[in-house]
Amino acid sequence: MSFQPPRAEALAIAGPAGQLEALLEDPKVVPHAGFAVLCHPHPLYGGSMQNKVVHTVARACQEYGMATLRFNFRGVGASAGSYDEGRGEVDDARAVIAWGRKRWPDSALTLAGFSFGGMVALRAAQGSAPSRLITVAPAVDRLESPAAAAPDCPWLIVQGDADELVDIGRVRVFASRFTPPPRLVVMQGGEHFFHGRLVELRDQVLAFLTDEKAR
Repeated sequence: MSFQPPRAEALAIAGPAGQLEALLEDPKVVPHAGFAVLCHPHPLYGGSMQNKVVHTVARACQEYGMATLRFNFRGVGASAGSYDEGRGEVDDARAVIAWGRKRWPDSALTLAGFSFGGMVALRAAQGSAPSRLITVAPAVDRLESPAAAAPDCPWLIVQGDADELVDIGRVRVFASRFTPPPRLVVMQGGEHFFHGRLVELRDQVLAFLTDEKAR
């Protein structure tokens, strides 16, 4: 039987710069597999929670049994505020995480992001104690922080080797700086937005989630 996506519930979550527009999708399976917070691409280049890569990662999390929270960073869609060069966006992500922890106390958090959102997710992981981190084509040249610490959880990076915006070589160097290093999955021929490869991307995320369940 094919997966039936849950109905999306529109939310307004209190953020540090005002209300954040968000969507909650909860498959409401038993046992509950926790919740995921997903961070979208760059706000100044059309990034939003409706991005198809973010949507694909959210669907994989839902298939695994998680509730998902997609949200728009400050200044995007109906979210209050304005772009803050990654600093305020990390605070936005932490506000959504806090909302999720109130909604699902003691549930495992999976933190995920695509491109700009991947680096926001990495930064937001510090102090948030996620159970897993998923970064897809993380924009390592845009928001890289030399002081960034490896999250104390399993971490997946999915990167296309034909990415026209994020260089695979830079991602390899970035990943090698961490101990332990993240799991790096390279999709041969994969472009930045994974055109024609979204099903494969979903499968890679599901495989990672399933592997961690087995540990």
